[in-house]
Amino acid sequence: MSRLRIYDDSRADALATFDTHADIARELGRVGVRFEQWQANQPIAPGASQDEVIAAYRGDIDRLMREEGYRAVDVISLKPDHPERAALRKKFLDEHTHSEDEVRFFVAGSGLFTLHVDGKVYEVECVKDDLIAVPDRTTHWFDMGEEPSFVAIRFFTEPDGWVGHFTGTDIARKFPRYEPGT
Repeated sequence: MSRLRIYDDSRADALATFDTHADIARELGRVGVRFEQWQANQPIAPGASQDEVIAAYRGDIDRLMREEGYRAVDVISLKPDHPERAALRKKFLDEHTHSEDEVRFFVAGSGLFTLHVDGKVYEVECVKDDLIAVPDRTTHWFDMGEEPSFVAIRFFTEPDGWVGHFTGTDIARKFPRYEPGT
């Protein structure tokens, strides 16, 4: 189940928790973050190819690309036994920004996006069927957990726009790391 916890950025005890899509979308919308749920238009078999995954969501993908001007999509898939999982996890655990929106649609599995906006921390657990669009220059971090398990469609405007620009703060270490199911 999707979940949003909101914290004051100076304390790691939640001010509010939301677990319905409508409530999460409303709260994230207040800080400019898009949160949607999509359904596949055809079954997706485990181990489906990138083309098969994209075909299953083609209508929503085309709509979002048209609305926001994204130019490319791809599919990333990580399993708990991936040999580089620790390095991949560490890559975006610290607070950073991007020069373009960071947009992810979770086809399967889950991950934790944590946003730092206007003195608040928004911890968003994204699960299957969730789309999150974090606006460019929004400070955030992402945790896929120690044993990542997800398939996600990624949207891009420019190939180099997804490079992380780290803030140098330690705020991400002051909040819980991702443990699916907690």
